[in-house]
Amino acid sequence: MKTIDTIPTNKIQRAGQLVKTGIKVGGNYLAYYGEKIVNPALSKDKLNENNAEDIYDGLQNLKGSALKVAQMLSMDKSIMPQAYVDKFSLSQFSVPPLSAPLVRKTFKRYLGKFPEEIYDSFTPDSTNAASIGQVHVAYKDGKKLAVKIQYPGVADSISSDLALVKPFATRMFNLKGKDSEKYFIEVENKLLEETDYVLELKQSIEMSNSCRAIANIKFPCYYKELSSKKILTMDWMEGEHLSEFAAHNTDREKGDRLGQALWDFYMFQIHELRQVHADPHPGNFLIDSEGNLMPIDFGCIKKIPNEFYVPYFELAKPEFINNPILFAEKLYELEILRNDDSPKEIEYFTGIFHRLLSLFTQPFHADHFDFSDEAFFGAIATMGEEFTKDTQLRKMNGNRGSKHFLYINRTFFGLYNLMHDLKARVDTQNYIRYNL
Repeated sequence: MKTIDTIPTNKIQRAGQLVKTGIKVGGNYLAYYGEKIVNPALSKDKLNENNAEDIYDGLQNLKGSALKVAQMLSMDKSIMPQAYVDKFSLSQFSVPPLSAPLVRKTFKRYLGKFPEEIYDSFTPDSTNAASIGQVHVAYKDGKKLAVKIQYPGVADSISSDLALVKPFATRMFNLKGKDSEKYFIEVENKLLEETDYVLELKQSIEMSNSCRAIANIKFPCYYKELSSKKILTMDWMEGEHLSEFAAHNTDREKGDRLGQALWDFYMFQIHELRQVHADPHPGNFLIDSEGNLMPIDFGCIKKIPNEFYVPYFELAKPEFINNPILFAEKLYELEILRNDDSPKEIEYFTGIFHRLLSLFTQPFHADHFDFSDEAFFGAIATMGEEFTKDTQLRKMNGNRGSKHFLYINRTFFGLYNLMHDLKARVDTQNYIRYNL
């Protein structure tokens, strides 16, 4: 794999990279429409592949929050063409790494020493490279370690990156008015937290200690003395990424066991700890040879305030979904319905969210759920496609819902997709046995 010697860090450089990418995408559209004149039956498959390739190539050179957005988009398989999902999912754990000289320079800057001065041995080539940092193998005192190094300039570029994508996001999600700013602030704050490895170290230790009793889960040990704001050192965990495991696994019982561990891990965090690992993509989970689930990244933890938690999970109960008065009451509490809505908007958004929640909360309606159910995931995909084509939705004010929806919904979309990859059948109430 090719390596990267420099990363654009200032706003002008990063904007220039996005402009270059935009020109390539524009060229792809011109070529597509030119060919379609000759061949009216031409599908958009090749256009989507070319655009996904060019956009990903541009983002992977920027790394940081720009690439993180691609990673987040790849988790929701229901709203993007498959070509984008396939390409953007590479950002989860396989992107061009920093070159060895830049690694040494970065290490010296972040920790004050070269790696060979700290570890007994250090592998200059990374084993995994993602959106915010890359991982190297090291040894110290006989222990095999994973050393995560943050890319230069990632934290400094977050605000400018979001400013660049904000106009596109505003149009894409039909956000209107000053209230839309709360969503961008929420994303910026979480991205900034992910660049603080001192915070991640603290979260990693706390979450692994709190969840250690859950069956079939293993956590690495973390080393404070070998970590800093931009360097994080932990035990090396031997295993394969969840998506790689799921692609070849034929042992249904093992898939069920792993799915149960994953479900219990998330439900225990949400309902007992009131905070959750809000970045559930395959690159953040390993599976070892004994069939244990191993979470390896706690950079993105979302705290769940009580004023959001209570109405959100009340809407997962059929007695609330099927009671129009209680249902509307919870929609107002969650800022889905607003006091300045017109009767038409109230009727429209109440109908949309009733359909959405009636489907999406099905795993909470019984003591057991089968995440291999293709009908369930097909219905989610169909509904997502309907919403993207709904012209009436484009005319409505898209500022809907508490800012907390962003990462909680992201968590559930990612969790459902991982459970589906494992084809897991789970006891939805099993997590209760671990409550403190």
